[in-house]
Amino acid sequence: MLSIQNLHKTYGAQVLFDGASLQMTPGERLGLVGRNGHGKSTLFRLVLGEEDADSGIISLPRNYRIGHLAQHLHFTQPTVLEEACLGLPEGEEWDHYKAERILFGLGFVEEDMAKAPSTFSGGFQIRLNLAKVLVSNPNLLLLDEPTNYLDILSIRWITKFLRAWKNELIIISHDWEFMDSVTTHTAAIHRHKIIKLSGGTEKLYAQIAQDEEIHEKTRVNEEKKRKQVEVFISRFRAKASKASSVQSRVKQLEKMGEKEKLSRIANLDFAFHYAPIPAKRLMEVHNLSFHFDPHKPLIHNFNFTIHAGDRIAVIGKNGYGKSTLLNLMAGELNPLHGTVRSHPDLELGYFGQTNIDRLHKGQTVEQEIASANGALNRTAVRTLCGIMMFSGDNAEKKVGVLSGGERSRVLLGKILAAPANLLFLDEPTNHLDMQSIESLVEAIEDFEGAVVIVTHSEMILRAVATRLVLFQHGNAEVFNGGYDYFLEKVGWEEEGKQHR
Repeated sequence: MLSIQNLHKTYGAQVLFDGASLQMTPGERLGLVGRNGHGKSTLFRLVLGEEDADSGIISLPRNYRIGHLAQHLHFTQPTVLEEACLGLPEGEEWDHYKAERILFGLGFVEEDMAKAPSTFSGGFQIRLNLAKVLVSNPNLLLLDEPTNYLDILSIRWITKFLRAWKNELIIISHDWEFMDSVTTHTAAIHRHKIIKLSGGTEKLYAQIAQDEEIHEKTRVNEEKKRKQVEVFISRFRAKASKASSVQSRVKQLEKMGEKEKLSRIANLDFAFHYAPIPAKRLMEVHNLSFHFDPHKPLIHNFNFTIHAGDRIAVIGKNGYGKSTLLNLMAGELNPLHGTVRSHPDLELGYFGQTNIDRLHKGQTVEQEIASANGALNRTAVRTLCGIMMFSGDNAEKKVGVLSGGERSRVLLGKILAAPANLLFLDEPTNHLDMQSIESLVEAIEDFEGAVVIVTHSEMILRAVATRLVLFQHGNAEVFNGGYDYFLEKVGWEEEGKQHR
């Protein structure tokens, strides 16, 4: 099994691992957590041999096969099915049904099997890569954010698949509910070490918090004792009658050592600013219709009202029109038929994937956030930068050099800069770590205005949604109730077909 001993890895002044160790056991399914930038993906690259550690030992059994989800897209076969079958282990090359089962679970349909991989979107090409890995049945499966390119139905399928996984697994995911549901153990990269225990994420972080609380209390008590000893030594050093006692205290001081004060780890902690509005209805959608391809209608005669205080989740398979609906309601697309009417005092905050792409790469974080509200002075803008974890010189970074998660935080900062009474949030958790997602969910819960969110995370759906817009049965429809109530009363159409 995978064994890591005394691992050290740095990038310049940035320390990722300082004496980290990890030991896996047969059949262990491990969830790997940690803040963005703390080394989760780097650990995968080290295990795969794509990077070298500064020092330490990473060992694997002889003939131990590792499978990992490659992000680069290179296909050699003329059809999806033939490409997926490349992953079949030796001796199973003709068991095409195994590849088909996984492809269907990941959202491909029968007619896709004979299509060329190049005809699919980037997201579906990543799914094809994932299918090749899953069908290969490796000894150790490494999955880095596998749900980023999956819709909610595919996530539900892969959850069942991974629960039945018999070999070893290490999975990185920002969705702790999904990850906890498929793993047996959890490990955190924390303060340059790897801390592992049996059980889920909440149990692990509770243990870390308890250990650090004990560390800090012990450090404070030892510091008090140290000062008392130092005072005694200073007071009686010159007295011959106390020489023996002073010497004893000096030796005691030398043996005591000194516990290091734990550094503070920055957390995303914020609240959306509410713009008061004297209205019960914020937006009304009447007979809305839209398509890009006349042969594939996305939205047809859709009627919908957003009320003050609503918590609405838009859910469905990828490519069925969820983001398109938000763009139509935000006025970024014009409907082919129907109307979208907003209250005159409506103030919209829109977190969309296209909005992230529109961030000006040549501007600094500070300049980009300031552009959202010209009435803010520099102190207020800098405060917002700090809230979004861009304190000090980090606020001077150019947007073009930021990671996906950092750009997401810049866009959130722009939304915070201007008060709003309606939020449109399109997959806002992509690229955010677990702690940042928890802060976002809390901010949504505390916001006085209305929220419409597109998400594939069942954890977030259960936490915030009281109404749903469903994309299934070939159209958008409103469900008045939460996600669990929907599963109980209606359920997913495709899952119903699988059970028949």
